[in-house]
Amino acid sequence: MSERISARDLVKQKGLLSDDVVAIRVENRIVDLHSPVDATADIQVVRATDKEGLAVIRHSTAHVMADAVQKLFPGTKVTIGPAIEDGFYYDFDKPGDGFTDDDLARIERAMAEIVKTNTPFRREVVTREQALAMFEKMGEVFKVEIIRAIPEGEEISLYKHGAKEAEWVDVCEGPHVPSTGSLGAIKLTSVAGAYWRGNENNPMLQRIYGTAFPNMKALGEHLKLLEDAKARDHRKLGKELDLFLFDSSSPAMPFFLPRGAFVYNGLVDYMRKLYAEFGYDEVITPQAFDPKLFRTSGHLGNYNENMYRLWTEDLVQEEMTKEGVAATTLARKLQNNAFALKPMNCPSHCVIFGARRRSYRELPWRMADFGRLHRYERGGVVHGLSRVRSFCQDDAHIFCTREQVPSEIEKFIAMLYAVYKALAFHRIDIKLALRPEKRVGSDETWNMAEQALAEGLERAGLAFERVPGEGAFYGPKIEFHVYDALKRSWQLGTIQYDPHLPELFDLSYVGEDGKEHRPIMLHRAVLGSLERFISVLIEHCGGNLPTWLAPTQATIVSVSDKSEAYGRSVLTELRAQGLRVDSDWSADKLGAKIRAARLMRVPYIVVVGPKDAEAGTVSVRSRDKGELGAMPRVTFAELLVSESRAP
Repeated sequence: MSERISARDLVKQKGLLSDDVVAIRVENRIVDLHSPVDATADIQVVRATDKEGLAVIRHSTAHVMADAVQKLFPGTKVTIGPAIEDGFYYDFDKPGDGFTDDDLARIERAMAEIVKTNTPFRREVVTREQALAMFEKMGEVFKVEIIRAIPEGEEISLYKHGAKEAEWVDVCEGPHVPSTGSLGAIKLTSVAGAYWRGNENNPMLQRIYGTAFPNMKALGEHLKLLEDAKARDHRKLGKELDLFLFDSSSPAMPFFLPRGAFVYNGLVDYMRKLYAEFGYDEVITPQAFDPKLFRTSGHLGNYNENMYRLWTEDLVQEEMTKEGVAATTLARKLQNNAFALKPMNCPSHCVIFGARRRSYRELPWRMADFGRLHRYERGGVVHGLSRVRSFCQDDAHIFCTREQVPSEIEKFIAMLYAVYKALAFHRIDIKLALRPEKRVGSDETWNMAEQALAEGLERAGLAFERVPGEGAFYGPKIEFHVYDALKRSWQLGTIQYDPHLPELFDLSYVGEDGKEHRPIMLHRAVLGSLERFISVLIEHCGGNLPTWLAPTQATIVSVSDKSEAYGRSVLTELRAQGLRVDSDWSADKLGAKIRAARLMRVPYIVVVGPKDAEAGTVSVRSRDKGELGAMPRVTFAELLVSESRAP
């Protein structure tokens, strides 16, 4: 049997030990430096600056935070405290009122004291009975529930830190940093309510969010990005720029105001232009469908709780007559028979494809649809435009042969990159999500599907990461993750390989051999939900939309009423060329007029005064380039026209 030594000693033997090593990867697992490992094992060090290392630091910091909370607020019960992207959180059941900003400051100070003690994180494996007895004695009812949910036969470990007489303990898989002294660059950021296990029927808990980094410099940079994010919040800018609103009359369903509707329609028009270039046919499909459609597609059984149903009085009366008035029976009958608002377009596109006999000569057929979709999202997860209940996608489905899949992916990628470049998204990470454990279809089909997507990416000359287990149950998919100006990653575009729906809807085409063949269906989107994309775009550009997409491209302001007539002639001339130009002839001072236009993020502010009227010029201030000075009005018109064309 091979010798077992501590991970730290093995790292040291290999000459890899340094202050920034927080854990190791061995046999595809990340473990503590204290953990015993095979002395001959192949290992990789996990450094504090790695993504995995940051997760170890943040999860360890969550433990220190929970320790501090329970020291400061006796009687508080703990639940879970995971690391998340950019930070961590811990949920607490605190007696009395929730946590305040002053409480967060106190907790931070208490955490600093715990860090100073520099006590090790100690891992201890226990039996289920030992763990239950310990946490039942402590009155930690949530931890008891967590332990009982751990599958039989799975190892249960505890993590402890602090002085022996007052050590803090949690049931936890780990790993953790070597000691509390490895932490220090910490900031608690906010408090929110959260239901236990995300179920609104469970107790409401207090969730404290925080973040942690290897050093204060990295933390400072992150906090600066958080401040920038607050200033760029699309909900804040949407109100300031008069783009959209929400109202309780239609919860989580946005109202786009005239300026916001222009942005929305501008994106749709841009995509339509590309559809013409890349050979898409646009269709319009109904909003409401007989539940039989979603029963065929499988959505009724798996997606029913997220679908809006239409219950007419006639249907209710009919079912009550048949079944009496038993509430559970009536509800079941209505679920089975009530029409549904569509949550996605793919089933209706299958209806169109299957409406008549198709030939291989028609393939690939690229079918686009801007229809509105409705999905019921719980109140706790809706968030501005980012997650809504009514939305539209730049949705399309490509029906093609297996052999056509790689070339279709290559064409789709070309269109996607054109869009992202036009909207100034420069960093794109690509992930190929492979077969999940629960899936339909044979291994042979999955092999063929995954190879086709990989070949499409390779033909496009793009690097990508294979992600095992992340594919849809019916097929693999390619995900495109873009980074915004605040270094945040957003998954926007996707293309998915689906042989499953064509099978369920019995779709076929007549091949060159005269026989019936099953098509492949590719689900694809570039922007995804337009609502969500607009939220990302607004925050990415800070409301400074490109000139071609800006609701107002220029505002003309007069120095005084003496130059108003000249300004009006410039306004008329620019509008006659289809340009979106506003004006401000008010009696306000020039500085106030310019400030108002700047607050609306107008790309160009055009100042007209008596000297401009005499010379036939305009004085131009660019939002992005600063002062451009005086120029002939014709020259400015040409400039604005050139920037008004969508890429």
